[in-house]
Formats: sequence, structure tokens, C-alpha cells
Amino acid sequence: MTQTSKNIAIIGSGLVGSLLSIYLKKNGHSVTVFDRRPDIRTIEFSGRSINLAMSNRGWRSLREVGLEERIKKIAIPLDKRAMHVNDKPVYFQKYGKEGEAIWSISRGILNRKMIDLAEEAGVVFRFNEKVWDINLPEAKIFTGESEKSEWKEYHYDLIFGCDGAFSRVRHKMQRRSRFDYSQDFIDVGYKELTIPPNEDGTHKLDKNSFHIWPRGRFMLIAMPNIDGSFTCTLFLPFEGEVSFESITTEEEAKGFFKTYFPNVRKEIENLTEDFFKNPTSAMVTMKCYPWTYWNKVALVGDSAHAIVPFYGQGMNAGFEDIYVLNELIKKHGDDWDVIFDKYQKQRKPNADAIAELSYRNFIEMSSKTADPLFLLQKKIEKWFAAKHPNKWIPVYSRVTFSERPYAEALAIGDRQEKIMQMVMGIPDIESKWNSEEVESRILELLSSKQP
Repeated sequence: MTQTSKNIAIIGSGLVGSLLSIYLKKNGHSVTVFDRRPDIRTIEFSGRSINLAMSNRGWRSLREVGLEERIKKIAIPLDKRAMHVNDKPVYFQKYGKEGEAIWSISRGILNRKMIDLAEEAGVVFRFNEKVWDINLPEAKIFTGESEKSEWKEYHYDLIFGCDGAFSRVRHKMQRRSRFDYSQDFIDVGYKELTIPPNEDGTHKLDKNSFHIWPRGRFMLIAMPNIDGSFTCTLFLPFEGEVSFESITTEEEAKGFFKTYFPNVRKEIENLTEDFFKNPTSAMVTMKCYPWTYWNKVALVGDSAHAIVPFYGQGMNAGFEDIYVLNELIKKHGDDWDVIFDKYQKQRKPNADAIAELSYRNFIEMSSKTADPLFLLQKKIEKWFAAKHPNKWIPVYSRVTFSERPYAEALAIGDRQEKIMQMVMGIPDIESKWNSEEVESRILELLSSKQP
């Protein structure tokens, strides 16, 4: 179904705002993107980035507008985790079946590319223009130098809020009656560090792995870049015995890395300089509802559902919002009331599900990945899934290598976890993990109504 051309404003020039602008432009609309920040193509990136992990949902959204192959040129496929446990050799865990991989992309490089592609499509960007207020019923936005300066008024047919976890658009919607909103910060922050390339431009670590140094309450991760470097992220509690608060000098920083990350500290460029130069950032889960106001305003991406980054699904979930929105546009044409209503009802349960899964994955990545029983459980699941691919798909694969709803992955994953807890209780499971007895027990539990 075709649409009547509308004059549309998008607030926020990040990944979701840029991709949404391309979709809307291809649907024949006039699109202007506002951002309070400078054009990131003209500045050095902020030093607070976690590399992106593009997976099936994100690629589908890019494929729909013909961008998949262009973006793959700036990405590196990762088909496994590389686990760095002190006093043990590095060991690898394959993510999925042969050929399945997540793709590492620098956030800054991707965002610059998406803005270029949006401009190519005819989208207008207004950088350094701060939106201070939104008139929701009339789809008007007001911009100015400051809250107290003289404002400029713009009138649009539709406004999309893609301005992140602390969205100005959502802030205005929060003042409406019966608007539900919550935010939860975890007590762990993160800081960006860098592993430079070798002198010949090659990677110092395996370039097709997602590297993890699990240390219980904290961890370090590293993801490759196309220039041979790795973007590292240190996740550490804000306060406590081992925390950002407890590391205040260069000597304390060096001691921390020598104690907990001895096999990588020499690789990290300007370790103490990066540690004190780059900001310590917080992580929040943000939920709200409704996501739309009449047929005038809608929230997309983090402004509707910010999540912690431990499933690598924040960008993928935001891109999937756009894909779903576009499918509804195809079906319902100019009926924006129906499009917005179905969009929020379809996406809200899935946003809540990936928020829950993302938090759980933090616990798994930081503490369980070094636990022998957890590793055995994963080995049993992989073995059983290989024998019965139609009966058992691991929850990670359901989220990462599938386009089925997140809510479905959460529900099935919870049932599978209950089954595995029973299996792990089988006497002498360590020696008989791949036996006919274990296979029969899993099949029996799957066919029963319990658990």
C-alpha cells in the first residue's frame, strides 16, 4: 500500500534515527533529522563506545533497504567466543551452527556511514540544533540555543523520537496522564580501552572471536575493528573493594591490570592514560508505555526501550522496530492510527523480553562462563541440539541467529533452563553427559507438560 507524502521530523541522528530516515524517505516522505550534537563525521568519537554486534535482525532491516552488503564491508564476522581465564589456555566456544556469526562494527564508523547513506537518499540533517520542547497534539518542535533563549518553531505531520535513553521526546510524553515509565541502573559501569594493531596492521588477538576475560563481578571484552585494532570495554562496579572508585592513581590502575588481566595488559595501548582519560559510563534499562501519541508522535529504539548491552541486541532491537513499523506501513498505508497502535502493541512485549535476557547475559558472561558446570551444561545443550535440531535451539541462537520474537525466545529459554537443571541433577552427569540415558531424559522432559 502506498502512502501520501508527509513532512516528517526525526529527533536524533544516531543509528536508529539514520536508518529510519532512509526507510521513510524511500516511502516517499520529506524527512528532516534534528540533533543537538555536532555532526559526528566532523569530530573525534567520544571514547565511550562499545563495539556493535550486528546479527540477523539488524541485517534483515538493512537488507530491506538494500544496505546489507555495503555495511558488511566495514564489519568483521565473529563465529565464536574466546575465553581468557587466568592460569588456563585460551579456549573457544562456537556461537552457533557452521556459518553463523555476529559481526563486529565500530559504532562511530557505522553511524558516520549511515548518515552518509541517509544524505544520499535525500534526508536533511540539522546538527547543533537543540530541541527543547514538543507540542504533541500539533506535532510541533521548538529549538534554540538554550531553554531560556528565543526558540524557533517547526511544524510537521509526524515526529519520531530516536533520541536515546534520555529522550527529550519521551520526556514530554511522560507528562501525559497514564504514561508508565521506569529506569533501572545497574551498579556496574564501563570504560573504553584500546588494543592497537601489530606494526604490519594485523590483529594482536584472533580477529574472528569475541574476546572475554570473565572475572566474577567484573570483566573485560574486546571486539575487532577493520584497522587491526580492538575496542576493549572494561565492565567494573562503581563502588566496592574492586571498583572504579578504588582505582584513583596510575599505580593502582597498573596493579589492577597486573593482578586480574596479566595476559593482556601489555597489549593495551596507553593503559593508564586511556583509563583516566576516557569517561566511566553508566548502563540503564528503561521501559515505558505507550510509545506513541495519537497518530502524531512515536518513539523508536532506545527512547522506547533502552537495555544493557550484554546480548549485543540494542541496535538490533532498534533496527527491528523500524522493520516492523515498515511492514505495518506496507499493510495499512495512510492509517497512521492503526500503524502506531499495532507497532507499540507488537514491539512492547519483545522489548521487555530482550531487556530481561540482556540483564541475565551479564550474569552469565561475567561469572558463569568460567564455571565448569555451566560449561558442561552448554556442552550438553549443544550436543543435544546437534542430534535434535528441530527439538532444541539454544536461547542465544533464538535471539541472535533468528528473527522470531524475543518474547518467544525468553519463554522457550526459561522452559529449556528448567529441563537442564533437572538434567544437571542426574548422578555422575560429568561422565555420562553424552549418553543415551541423558538424551532419553531430555526427550522425555520435552514431551511432558512439565516443567
